Amino acid sequence: MADRPVPELNGKTPLEVANKPHMDWLAKEGRTGILKTCPPGFSPGTEVCTMALMSYNPAEHFKGRGPLEALGRGITLKKSEVAYRCNLVTVKGDTLEDYSAGHITDDEAKPLIQMLDKRLGLEEIRFHPGVSYRHLMVWRGGSEDVKSTPPHNIVGQPFKGHLPSGKGETKLLQLMEDSRVLLEGHEVNRARRAKGLKSANMIWLWSPGRTPVVPSFKEKYGITGGVISAVDVVRGIGVLAGLEIIKVPGATGYFDTNYKGKGDAAVKVLRNADFVFVHVESPDEAGHQGLVQEKVKAIEQMDEHVVGTILKAQPKLGDLSILLMPDHSTPVTVKIHVDDPVPVVLYRTHGRADAVDRYDETAVQAGSLKVADAWKLLDLFFERPKT
Repeated sequence: MADRPVPELNGKTPLEVANKPHMDWLAKEGRTGILKTCPPGFSPGTEVCTMALMSYNPAEHFKGRGPLEALGRGITLKKSEVAYRCNLVTVKGDTLEDYSAGHITDDEAKPLIQMLDKRLGLEEIRFHPGVSYRHLMVWRGGSEDVKSTPPHNIVGQPFKGHLPSGKGETKLLQLMEDSRVLLEGHEVNRARRAKGLKSANMIWLWSPGRTPVVPSFKEKYGITGGVISAVDVVRGIGVLAGLEIIKVPGATGYFDTNYKGKGDAAVKVLRNADFVFVHVESPDEAGHQGLVQEKVKAIEQMDEHVVGTILKAQPKLGDLSILLMPDHSTPVTVKIHVDDPVPVVLYRTHGRADAVDRYDETAVQAGSLKVADAWKLLDLFFERPKT
């Protein structure tokens, strides 16, 4: 949800104009600051930044987005297997028109991926359906030594200069080209075109890797807990951390997600466990599409139904520590992830507060919270509060 000044908002960011009383209250009652979440040498994607925020140094532990998503789908990779993220995308000629195929629905995407698995899947290659445009390809004997580009970084651009390259590229490129032929004439795409919707007419394979091995939260911090997210890569990091994956009906990873359901589920987890990580994807999706008002609305929905629901439950839950922050910035003016520092607030029921009284990219720069490396932030979060 972090952003840059937007002309449409008179030079303010979505966070600065959003009505978010609960986030602002946390800033007033807690400690604030800014933090770069992406380590040097990495691109600021959810897979890298969230891994860092969940206490795992990407320089040591990151092996690719694919295996994290596999974990999030409940798929256990064998040592010989490499997992690739597989987007359903829309291309027109040589241009990548949409990284999400018009945010295709689960019900539309599933038969497309199942068809590809039947037609392109081999003994060593399998396609697995996921959520909306986000899917997986698992390649036994495949290589993770491949350079790839996230499709959301090249929307509106010729894609040929961004195709996967490296060991195994011939097979990958053939699969992507073959998918164009198979997907274009599928009845799902014919129906979408008849409604004026974008076709899911190619797959985009990227960020391969093998399953990393990391210590669990129980081993590191002695805590139990859960993860609430509609996004497989976040769920996968939760699985790595040994946390329970909490599924919320109506959680879509899009603007129509069930915000209140996420807030209620978080409170339920906290009644029995030490920790819950709640992830909301909709501000990121608004950023990628350049939709200013949708981003403001997503922030307000999160404030009311997620942050607000948890704060209102505090009397019954007892003492709370709350860490509020984005994993990265996705400005609506550029529509891609950028490596800008993001606003952070750390609140404890009986903790210290600084002089900041609102939560946004500008205000928190006067805060007192200083952390050098994002992957060390949870070490501070799980410390016994200082009085």
